[in-house]
Amino acid sequence: MKINKLNKLSLATILALGACGAATASDRVIIQVDNVNKGLITALAKQSGGEIKVDADGFIAAQFPGKSLDEIKGVLKNPHIQLVEEDLVRKPMALFNDDAGNPMQQQITPYAVYQSQANQLQFQSGAGIKVCVIDSGLDQSNSDFEWGSITGDNDAGTGNWYQAGGPHGTHVAGTIGAADNGYGVVGMAPGVPMHIIKVFNAEGWGYSSDLAYAAQKCRTAGANIISMSLGGGGANTTESNAFKSFTDAGGLVLAAAGNDGNNVRSYPAGYPSVMMIGANDANNNIADFSQYPSCTLQGKTDETICVEATAGGVDTLSTYPAGEATNASLTANGAAFASSSMENTGSASAATFFMGTAESTNSGAAGKICMIDRGVISFHDKVKNCQNSGGVGAVIINNTAGMLYGTLGDASTNTTSIPAVGAAYEDRSALLAATTATVHIGASDYGLMSGTSMATPAVAGVAALVWSNNPGCTGSQIRSALKATAQDAGAAGKDVYFGYGIVKAAAAHQYLQTNGCAGSGGGTGTAISLSLKAVKSKGSNYVDLSWGNATTSNVDIYRNSVKVMTTANDGAHRDGPLARGSYSYKVCDAGSTTKCSSATNISL
Repeated sequence: MKINKLNKLSLATILALGACGAATASDRVIIQVDNVNKGLITALAKQSGGEIKVDADGFIAAQFPGKSLDEIKGVLKNPHIQLVEEDLVRKPMALFNDDAGNPMQQQITPYAVYQSQANQLQFQSGAGIKVCVIDSGLDQSNSDFEWGSITGDNDAGTGNWYQAGGPHGTHVAGTIGAADNGYGVVGMAPGVPMHIIKVFNAEGWGYSSDLAYAAQKCRTAGANIISMSLGGGGANTTESNAFKSFTDAGGLVLAAAGNDGNNVRSYPAGYPSVMMIGANDANNNIADFSQYPSCTLQGKTDETICVEATAGGVDTLSTYPAGEATNASLTANGAAFASSSMENTGSASAATFFMGTAESTNSGAAGKICMIDRGVISFHDKVKNCQNSGGVGAVIINNTAGMLYGTLGDASTNTTSIPAVGAAYEDRSALLAATTATVHIGASDYGLMSGTSMATPAVAGVAALVWSNNPGCTGSQIRSALKATAQDAGAAGKDVYFGYGIVKAAAAHQYLQTNGCAGSGGGTGTAISLSLKAVKSKGSNYVDLSWGNATTSNVDIYRNSVKVMTTANDGAHRDGPLARGSYSYKVCDAGSTTKCSSATNISL
């Protein structure tokens, strides 16, 4: 888990983010001209130092290195030119975004809800689905829950389950089931009954025995799903048996893959009975911190000991104990825009002034809200130059798709005091066109965190949502449906980073409605059997593949996660010749990335 509180990232990361990336170049222009005179104007542009980039019907685009827009207009004075305007940069938009606005004043839907299709399915409160959250407690100070359907237990020495030991458990619970009540945030399965077990002591950790005992308490409380945003090194038989018992009884257990960005296997996520969850961002990219252990252990391949699926876990907005987070709001010309807060609390409302990248002071900013492009210098120095110019607030706009999250430094290094917020690149044009703006940063009951700790409750909530609409299924069948319908991401087919891909609630529901709880074997990786045999023929190395249970007329064969061929589904194929080394094979129904064998390894 990584805490942002709507403004926190690691200082090293933020300093790097603040200094990288140049502002949008203004030395490239579009010149509108009649086609009859285009040749003349093209020659004029070249003579004036321009490089022609586009020659189109009715206009040309040219770049004049080092010249400002006004300077370019000055050298292009010709009656045949109809208009000279900046050739603006266009970049890919973020695929998913949180709703704009302040969760203290209105209800916000986090981006991961849209990404996972949870907004396309309604939670069925009468289906009897309950999620058990094993974490640091759920603080009763946050009202964005249906508290009448929430119960809990304490482990020895942890204190009351309804008094959180830090924000982690409250944030996790909100992602699963924050209420759909018109304010705050909305969870994946809004209002789902939850049982909270507080296992972390005052120092923020617990034992494997605590988790084993908690699993028993979850079952006693009638929970169907266990969500654990926690982990550690080493396997433990007692702990493993506890979660296997819960799964064997029809339940579903999920745990976080870990946040160290390496291939180390964390437990309890690494047990076969537990579904391991990785984290992706709002652009369907894997999070750089998400762990990716191999599916092979002690020479045996098992897809249930590695990442099986992912969900949004980067800059996740959710519930906090009351007042323990900071929240930003931004309006421009009266319209609300998404924003992120930096350290300085306060409010400012004034006319706007564009400072470019704010590399120096500018008296034009006096008494105004500074609109600032990201790039060249640090966020702190930008805000400092705005403040030293007399500015009363600052908006720093990202220079790449998505929201800008930044910091001005800690108490010892931050010498600014005006409220400053980050804004998304997608909103740049509207923000720069605005004549007035209001920025506010204050205490909030809602904040951001990043981690596989945030992705795990997202999948737990999706599972509860899908299960409530298909109550006759078992936990293992819900697990299979989520994998069978996950959006493939990363390398084609199942890979160690995404597993089967990003979970999709509506797709999983439709899959179960079409195929029944037993499904069609997709997603479990066990429907197609595969065996390998090393063969040497005429001095060359080959691999003989033998498979069964494929259902299409052809099959796709993957070697080292890359599809190498489509061949007849006759149960056998010889691959090679091959160089000496280690290879991983998988056989899938033709055109499918989920109805596949388990990845099987062989050395030549």
